Amino acid sequence: MIGVSALCVGAWLASSHAIAQTPQVSSPSQTPEAPLAAASANAPATGGATQQGEAASATGAPAVKAFEIEVVAPDSVRELIERHNELQRYQAISDLEGVELERLLILSERNLRELLGTQGYFSPRIRITRKGAPGERPTIVMDIEPGEPTVIGKVVIDFQGDIAQSSDAGTVEQRDEIRSDWKLPSGRRFTQDSWSSAKTDALRLLVARRYPAGKIGYSLADVDPAADLAHLQVQLDSGPLYRLGAMRVTGTQRYDPVLVQRLARLQPGDIYDQRKLNDAQYRLTSSGYYDSATVFIDPEDNPEAVPVQVQVTEAKLQKVVLGGGFSTNGGPRLGLEYRHNRVPGIGWRAITKMQIEKTHSYLQTDWQGIPAENGWRWGAIAKIDRLDDNELTTVSQQLRFGRSRSDDRFDRNLYVQLDRAQVNARDGAQLTDARAGDGSALSVNYIWTARYFDSLPSPSRGYGLGAELGGGYTLEGVRKPFLRGVARWLGILPLGEGANASRLSLRAEGGAVVANSGARVPSALLFRTGGDTTVRGYAYRAIGIDYPDDVIGPGRYMAVGSIEWQRPILREGLPSGLEHTIFLDFGDVAEKPKDLHPRFGIGTGVRLKTPVGPMQLDLAYGLKTRKVRLHLSVGFVF
Repeated sequence: MIGVSALCVGAWLASSHAIAQTPQVSSPSQTPEAPLAAASANAPATGGATQQGEAASATGAPAVKAFEIEVVAPDSVRELIERHNELQRYQAISDLEGVELERLLILSERNLRELLGTQGYFSPRIRITRKGAPGERPTIVMDIEPGEPTVIGKVVIDFQGDIAQSSDAGTVEQRDEIRSDWKLPSGRRFTQDSWSSAKTDALRLLVARRYPAGKIGYSLADVDPAADLAHLQVQLDSGPLYRLGAMRVTGTQRYDPVLVQRLARLQPGDIYDQRKLNDAQYRLTSSGYYDSATVFIDPEDNPEAVPVQVQVTEAKLQKVVLGGGFSTNGGPRLGLEYRHNRVPGIGWRAITKMQIEKTHSYLQTDWQGIPAENGWRWGAIAKIDRLDDNELTTVSQQLRFGRSRSDDRFDRNLYVQLDRAQVNARDGAQLTDARAGDGSALSVNYIWTARYFDSLPSPSRGYGLGAELGGGYTLEGVRKPFLRGVARWLGILPLGEGANASRLSLRAEGGAVVANSGARVPSALLFRTGGDTTVRGYAYRAIGIDYPDDVIGPGRYMAVGSIEWQRPILREGLPSGLEHTIFLDFGDVAEKPKDLHPRFGIGTGVRLKTPVGPMQLDLAYGLKTRKVRLHLSVGFVF
């Protein structure tokens, strides 16, 4: 079966035994290879070396050896010979006669040539001698000069099946991708492992989309020992094009099976794509309705409409979660969540959360219906929020009702919202000044988000776009209309190729509220910035409108940006789970666009990759405040 994790394996098909002993090999046998799905995961063929190593380890080191073995060879091959030569398995035979030992020495040379051939040495000089006085335990000396390693010459990758005949743009792109990503190009050193690995990677790209029954028709390694060259030929047989058929769901009891289909968003007639099956599984497991899910197809089924098999384990109907945390913005935090996945009477899901924190506490209940066939779902939110930034204390209430839809790349949200905010000064006096964000409003809003990242929640390239547009009326004091808009962008640009390459992360965000100067727009719709995920080097919401008595209030215009260099920290030449960052953040909030003057923060930090996204620890210096601040954040949000 081809499931969420495709089984991947290559096969060693060129006859290295014949190659190693033939001055010019032109046509090794062409051997059909099994489909990727039928192979065993994590078991790439490694030829005779692995089999001999297993046999040797199975015997163990004999207590009394019939003879000693001494290997004289360069470091590049000495360990291979010492660990995997077949002669060592006979050291435990104490009554080995001289004639038998001489026969084993002759066979041992062939074995050594096979071992060296796995590393690309096809013209070695091998001398096996026996030393030691008569009656004493002999020593077998293996004197080896491996010669020049074989490198790759000409590489030919051909196709058979639908992928060779189709002129579809996606098919052409897939052919080009397989050829351009071939891991054993001309000039690269030839080894058995690299040859098997290259074929495995090519086959993985073939079966990843369109052709889950793809296989390697034949592979050919044409080695010229005299020239130290290996010419490679691989033919990939795609088989037929696969399209998705009906969905077959098992494991549903509590929740309507139609919920699986609407969350998975796999439509009959779609071209098979393993990534889309992966995404469908992720949506199911992250929806809160299912503890686990497996999405797969059977390549032995009808390729014109292959059924999509979905196996789910449903989550409990109700759940209570108690949690805690810590942030440099608000200090220690206690949280409580109660979830009911099917409220009696309406069948909606209700999630009620409470957070208690020094600076930010709230109580919120979020109700959502199941998605309709078109993907849209109804929802309602009620929230009471208390925010204390050491200068102003804002108690706000919010009611929202509307519809939302989430696709592979896009999120859309259309809703009506009622906001109310009461702002108190540090001494407890209520501030009814419109500039402080004290007031209420009714508005209609639309939010659109697009994500084009290579992966979530830890992207290494791509970009995201977001926009919010709303309008309404203030309800306290002078009732006036207002408009509100926010735009944001995040781009991650790799500086080089491969997993070791560093990256630039560029971020920009701007917002504006257009209203009469006397309109009391509630603070939830205005702007303040600064903190862990905005402008580092400044306290949480410390950038706003500066009023007398060191009071900072919200503003109607906001601009924020960031430039961050991210570099993987290598361990033995490979990326570890840690990254080093250097960044420059800037941003400001003002009552008028002309008054926006960026405040800068510079710093450095480390990031740790986790299953929920990067955990980042930053040390930043605010150029205006001339203070150093520590920032801690977890997760990737856009």
